[in-house]
Amino acid sequence: MRRVIKAGVLSFWRNRWVSSATISVMMLALGLITSLVLASVVAGSLLKTLEEKVDISVYFKLETSENEIIKVKQELENLDDVKTVEYVSRQEALARFEAEHQNNPLIVKSLEELGENPLEASLNVKAKLIDDYSSIAAFLESPRFSSLIDTVNYRQNQKVIERLSHIINVVRRSGLAAVLVLVLVAVLVTFNTIRLTIYSMREEIGVMRLVGASSWYIRGPFIVEGVVHGLIASVLTIILFFPLVIFLSPKVQGFLTGINIADYFKENFWQLFFLQTAVGIFLGVISSIIAMRRYLKI
Repeated sequence: MRRVIKAGVLSFWRNRWVSSATISVMMLALGLITSLVLASVVAGSLLKTLEEKVDISVYFKLETSENEIIKVKQELENLDDVKTVEYVSRQEALARFEAEHQNNPLIVKSLEELGENPLEASLNVKAKLIDDYSSIAAFLESPRFSSLIDTVNYRQNQKVIERLSHIINVVRRSGLAAVLVLVLVAVLVTFNTIRLTIYSMREEIGVMRLVGASSWYIRGPFIVEGVVHGLIASVLTIILFFPLVIFLSPKVQGFLTGINIADYFKENFWQLFFLQTAVGIFLGVISSIIAMRRYLKI
């Protein structure tokens, strides 16, 4: 094993210029993958903020009793798609309305002249997933609740909800597609490097076969070389990313309040480093194996 590792490191050093190009491209791939992870964090935080602002408001007719509203609330809470249900009584709705419009004397005077509470009691429903709002709205709009419910505001918010759902799905699919493309590029580049190494060492390989070297002894150094490519690319990528993330974090936080990618990077530094290293080594080893199966005939 020691001889195989030494031979692999020596092979890497002998082809250091070609290896440098391979490491550079692999760094680009790993850097883009890490960027995608950080971008997913930013997008996830943004989408989570937007999701928290989306809900369904159910307004009940004035003659609907509080007991009937509580029964509807309990039925909603028993649905698998529902996350939370908030009950807003007529008195609470009026208090919120007055607090919101306390600086508008016309509205305040109109309420005083009216002499009664014109606002309806309501339930604010939040779904576990944004795609679940349509099924919740269908449940509330069923005939059994027609005598109790005045309006369900899902239809007014339907376009916003559907657009947000579409954005979430696009982000997820785009991220997966980008990862697959970058992995393919890294494999192809490392594959070509190992192929060139095999070609440049064809005479040495021939001599080793003549003197009875084992297949493992001949193939092992190329796998070690792939591991070295991935390991060095991972270390250099994480070193370059640290100051870059620190520099960009205030700008991102200024644009999207509450999102601090520097804190996320620091808190998950070792997880990101492990991910980069695992991906880099995996790509290097897989590329080496493919190149050997294709060009190294023993």
